[in-house]
Amino acid sequence: MTVPVIAIDGPAASGKGTIAQRAADALGWHYLDSGALYRLAALAALRAKVSFDDPAALTAAAQSLAPQFKDGRIWLELHTTYDPQAGQRIFLNGEDVSEAIRAESVGVAASKCAAVPGVRQALFDLQRRAAAAPGLVADGRDMGTVVFPEAKLKIFMTASARVRAERRVKQL
Repeated sequence: MTVPVIAIDGPAASGKGTIAQRAADALGWHYLDSGALYRLAALAALRAKVSFDDPAALTAAAQSLAPQFKDGRIWLELHTTYDPQAGQRIFLNGEDVSEAIRAESVGVAASKCAAVPGVRQALFDLQRRAAAAPGLVADGRDMGTVVFPEAKLKIFMTASARVRAERRVKQL
């Protein structure tokens, strides 16, 4: 059985995460926030004091994230949960890091991680494993081209620079 995937791609702060979450909720499908995975990999590397100038160490850190899939939601280390009222909660080694991964320093580190091909490959593999019945709505860069090229529906969202800047300010 092929699991249907909706891939939502676009630049940061274009609204793809909000739309993806709402679509997943409306359809009763699973939701994948790829940006959270990059931020989680970055936070794990920061906490392990991995040098961001060492691609092999960053790749190893990303590969060491031990996900399990529970009801289609990624359970990283301990677990990730999603409650439409509370939002997605992400745990690393038993600690709720949902807010920690949204820190600006983690975002900067996530961009550095994302530039490392080995990290990208490790996280692509995790993302692909998130596809579970009844379906998956996945948001993030490269979703429809690299991660899920077979997606049944591919959406590219954009917003003006002003709107994206306003969203980013609110987020921070």
